[in-house]
Amino acid sequence: MDKKIIAPSELIINPDGTVFHLHLLPEQLTDRIILVGDPGRVDMVASFFDSKTFEVSSREFHTIGGTYQGKPIMCLSHGIGPDNIDIVINELDALANIDFATREVRPEHRTLHMVRIGTSGALQPELKLGTPVIAEKAIGFDGVLNYYAGRNEVADLDFEHAFCESVGWNPLWAKPYVVDADEHLVDMIGRDDMVRGNTISAVGFYGPQGRELRLPLANPDLNRRIEEFRFRDRKVTNYEMESAPLQGLSRLMGHKAMTVCSIIANRMRHDATPNYKTAIHDLIGTVLDRI
Repeated sequence: MDKKIIAPSELIINPDGTVFHLHLLPEQLTDRIILVGDPGRVDMVASFFDSKTFEVSSREFHTIGGTYQGKPIMCLSHGIGPDNIDIVINELDALANIDFATREVRPEHRTLHMVRIGTSGALQPELKLGTPVIAEKAIGFDGVLNYYAGRNEVADLDFEHAFCESVGWNPLWAKPYVVDADEHLVDMIGRDDMVRGNTISAVGFYGPQGRELRLPLANPDLNRRIEEFRFRDRKVTNYEMESAPLQGLSRLMGHKAMTVCSIIANRMRHDATPNYKTAIHDLIGTVLDRI
């Protein structure tokens, strides 16, 4: 089998040997990775570490590596949105599975274990503020996975079809895709203190999640239809913006990934709390103890 060599135009390596956006060296990569959206939240995660071995900041990508309970781990911020996830997962995979000296894909695959800790808005009235919800299934409204071969092999096509039919999906939007979180990670981290849900990854925060400020919405009834949707007794639990591309790309690349979010707003009850840092702090400690 011919070796695959990645051209400089496809994988840009910085003069110091780091990958283009993340500015990380291959030797800094750890097998266990905590992902967060906010660059400032990386410091909160790293405050739990036993030791810190490196810190790198580039744009919205802030990384601190170290150890927790004697095991190597790192925390990386991905910023906001599915497009950033496309950058982060591709570059983490490159660090793991491409030889930066020769640009050859390594013959032996290295598997990463990634858990995203985030915030989210509930789509079911019974979900209380502060509830941790695992994206056991992630529903991508972003279209990122549709650009990659093998998309249908990792997606729940029956769920997709039923969802589009039920909510009257607008053909002008990207086709949704539905991807499961890694079952092993979910079983390891999910306990009775977390809800196993079906999470939408939206392509934006306002109109794409049904928020109307000055601009009217193209489909103002969408959130009600989503709340009422059921597929084999499963309902959509919450909105966020990154779980679907994270879980989809990870499955295509042979990595293990999941998302767990703390509910900071309930879209059906129209309530929210901006004071969610305590809940996030506690959730970080729980995930670190279980990963």
